[in-house]
Amino acid sequence: MERLCPNQTFLILMQTSKSIQERVREYITSYSLSMTEFSVLEALYQKDMQTIHEISKRILITSGSMTYIIDKLVEKGLAKRTSCPKDRRAIHIALTDKGDKLLEEIMPKHQKWVDSFFKELNPVEMENLKNLLEKIKNKTEK
Repeated sequence: MERLCPNQTFLILMQTSKSIQERVREYITSYSLSMTEFSVLEALYQKDMQTIHEISKRILITSGSMTYIIDKLVEKGLAKRTSCPKDRRAIHIALTDKGDKLLEEIMPKHQKWVDSFFKELNPVEMENLKNLLEKIKNKTEK
C-alpha cells in the first residue's frame, strides 16, 4: 500500500533543496572544497573580516564546527586569522589573496549556474517565491 505525503508542498521543497545541494556539492568539490568550506569562503567574499560567530550565524553552523573549518581553510592558504584592533579578545577571519583570487574565479560561474536553476521563472514568480520562502523561514526560526 502506498501512502501519500500529507503535505506535498513540503515534500517538493525538501526534494528541491536536496537536489540543489547535491548539484552545488558536485560543482564545489571540483575546486577541492567541501560545501562547508565554500560556504565560509562565500560569506567572507560577500563581507570580509568577520568573527567566527558572525560567519556561523550567516551559514548556520555551530561555532565549534567553524573552528575546524577555519583551520582547514588557513591550512589551504585561503583564509587567515587577524586580531581585532578594537577588541583583542576577538579574532577576525578574512580571505587571503589566494582565497580572494579563487573566489573571483568561482563566484561569477557559480552565480550564473545558480541563476540557471531559476530561468523558468519570470521576475514576478521569482519575487513571489522569495516572499513565500521568507514567510516559511520566519515561521521556522526560533
